[in-house]
Amino acid sequence: MATGTVYEAAFPPGTPVRVSETTIRRDESIETQVIGVVVAWEDMPTGSWFARGKDDRLWLKRLRLRKADGEISLLVVDDRTLITKLVAASK
Repeated sequence: MATGTVYEAAFPPGTPVRVSETTIRRDESIETQVIGVVVAWEDMPTGSWFARGKDDRLWLKRLRLRKADGEISLLVVDDRTLITKLVAASK
């Protein structure tokens, strides 16, 4: 997995992207895709009482995206996340 700083440098705010995430289940995997414009990168704790890390919390890299309809999505970026830069549509 690339570090968060590499992602942040490659996909600064304002960059249109496609984010593909794979969730592995017992006997299958599910892939989801979200398309939007990068709003911000954030390091946030999980909020889990049993996860341990910095300040007794597990911190995760999160990506805030604005979709075409204006909805904001907050995605966790991990080793199963693929981010692809999209070409902005010309006006």
